[in-house]
Amino acid sequence: MGFDEQEYTKALLECREELRAFIDKMNCGPIMVRAAWHDSGTFDVSKPGVGGANGSIRKSEELGHDANAGLDKALRYADNFKKKYPVLSVADILQMASAEAIALMGGPCIDMRYGRLDAEDCPQEGNLPAGNAPFPRDVDSKQHLRDVFHRMGFSDRDIVALSGAHTVGRAFKERSGTTEFGYGSKGTPYTSNEEHAARADGGKGLGMMGGQSWTKKWLTFDNSYFKRDGDNNLLMLETDSIIANDPSFKPHFDRYGESQGAFFNDYADAHRRLSELGATFAVPGGIKLPAYGPPSKL
Repeated sequence: MGFDEQEYTKALLECREELRAFIDKMNCGPIMVRAAWHDSGTFDVSKPGVGGANGSIRKSEELGHDANAGLDKALRYADNFKKKYPVLSVADILQMASAEAIALMGGPCIDMRYGRLDAEDCPQEGNLPAGNAPFPRDVDSKQHLRDVFHRMGFSDRDIVALSGAHTVGRAFKERSGTTEFGYGSKGTPYTSNEEHAARADGGKGLGMMGGQSWTKKWLTFDNSYFKRDGDNNLLMLETDSIIANDPSFKPHFDRYGESQGAFFNDYADAHRRLSELGATFAVPGGIKLPAYGPPSKL
């Protein structure tokens, strides 16, 4: 059967409204961003057809990669929307959820296009970035970041901008092992206190409690990742430290700390490109959706 662009666009618009309402209710924006990133971030510019934003993370083979620990929850969420809108690809649902989450959390609008086709083959394990040593090939954290992001076609400025997504979300002992803070009450004052306002709108709600965040308001997408204050309750991985201190990364880090607008502009561009890596679109140029106002169901 041929691809019905009109039917697909209608499903995208309906799904977008429901995704926004769901993410707002569940406070699950960070994990949806992470899932989309991990689907995209396996891409290798030197090896066409390897990885990318093609929905292959839905496969148990890839979802089981160590770097994807905990993302089964995000894929279950995505699968619920896939069941309701079977015409849509999982790749599109994941990338849409990521872009909508960023906007809902106070970040920039991502100039997305849709119509990605789902792939059946999975990339090999080991393409995604790690936060702490040991790194592949026994390199240091700076070289590891460059190995991963330059392989995807990104510059040093892009590396810093994309790292700024750590302004939202948390790490968990049970998932990455990069922190001693775990699920539920085993988190920090910012992640396990139901009275703490982490959302951009100041509303209550943390979603699942626990873990350790990079910022105090970890459900707010802003430039606070670039304005560290030495709070021991906040997470700092080896790769975060090198982003903040290495002479080649630091000018971008400092610029984003001084200007949220500069960060938003560069982040939105890098996120858009990340969301298209390795994607095959059903129609030339993909499908662009009309601009939206406040979602009607929130």
